[in-house]
Amino acid sequence: MQLILFGPPGAGKGTQAAKLKEESGLAHLSTGNIFRSAISNQTPLGVKVKAILDSGILVPDEVVVDLVAEEIQKPEYKSGIILDGFPRTVAQAESYDALLEEKGGSIDALIVLTVPDSVLIERILSRGEGRSDDTPEKVGKRLEVYRAETEPVIGHYKQKELVYEVDGVGSVEEIYQRICSVIDQL
Repeated sequence: MQLILFGPPGAGKGTQAAKLKEESGLAHLSTGNIFRSAISNQTPLGVKVKAILDSGILVPDEVVVDLVAEEIQKPEYKSGIILDGFPRTVAQAESYDALLEEKGGSIDALIVLTVPDSVLIERILSRGEGRSDDTPEKVGKRLEVYRAETEPVIGHYKQKELVYEVDGVGSVEEIYQRICSVIDQL
């Protein structure tokens, strides 16, 4: 099974992916974790990503897809994947779809966690990660970037009738149960 947990920053994707991994046995693939691991292990792609990040530019789509393609070769991903933070652009979605198709697979569902902006901002500012961009203005900017660059991925998967919207407001358990209801329908 290939699931994409999707939504803006603060929607709860990482929290829900961790719970799904624990309960379902599916592997959780977070691009942020892949970047950190590849960089710390100094893999060829990790060295390339570090150089890109050090220069202050965004990691190009093809490099992100290459990192994900390298990661999913590991044995823990053979029984299924919960994607978190990927794909972030339509180009990444198209490339990943092509990669899966080559291997005889496909995405089963894109589960969108819908959360009002006011709740997203409150969550991000209260989670205490201490990120330098965790200010109301910068969080607003991150949401703008999400809407412009990442949200179009929903349209890509809507054309394939793979999009399921889940109310992302409530307790972790309530949201988890909503996600499980979608998965049970697949």
